[in-house]
Amino acid sequence: MAGLRFGVRVKPGARRDAVGGRWGDGALVVAVAAPAVEGKANEAVRKALAKAFGVRRQDVAIASGERGRDKVVVIDPAPDDGAEVLAALLG
Repeated sequence: MAGLRFGVRVKPGARRDAVGGRWGDGALVVAVAAPAVEGKANEAVRKALAKAFGVRRQDVAIASGERGRDKVVVIDPAPDDGAEVLAALLG
């Protein structure tokens, strides 16, 4: 099965980690408490998305946008209900 690929908008330095909401053209909003230094926010994004989709952190990869707030993420292998979970999180 091909991986689930989607855009995310990261909000580093948030009060708490949270996944949900829509940004711009349909990117998923991921707020993380970690600061945007030394890859800490990227690791927090992977962890938060893994929890939201019920997969292992190792299954979540940042395909592009490592150094920016707008990223493309791939979950591979994709969970069976991945598309439904994504739609629910986008609201």
